[in-house]
Amino acid sequence: MASARAMLERRRSSRVPMRIPVKVHRSDSNREVQDAPAEAVSISRYGALLRAPFLPELGSRIEVRHGVSDELREFRVISIRSPREKGIFELGVEMYHPAKNFWGVRFPDERYSA
Repeated sequence: MASARAMLERRRSSRVPMRIPVKVHRSDSNREVQDAPAEAVSISRYGALLRAPFLPELGSRIEVRHGVSDELREFRVISIRSPREKGIFELGVEMYHPAKNFWGVRFPDERYSA
């Protein structure tokens, strides 16, 4: 099992605990479409931890629409945590085409030239 230090060293950017309303859209293998309000609870430049009311397959593609900016991005489900409350799943997701400011947040490890 990887140590906490090793996991931190592998991260491409810092995580920021923040609650951002989003809408999650997915199509399953039966072509059933689900579109539901959800919440990002921890974000990074490349992904997020989402709380969503459905359970997509690991490795599947989902679309996330930012609840404030209305910007839409495609993500891949890379981890699934057991629900802490009934019917709400925690999904670790990674952005396919990272946009530097999709979340509208300045991350602690960003460097800006003066």
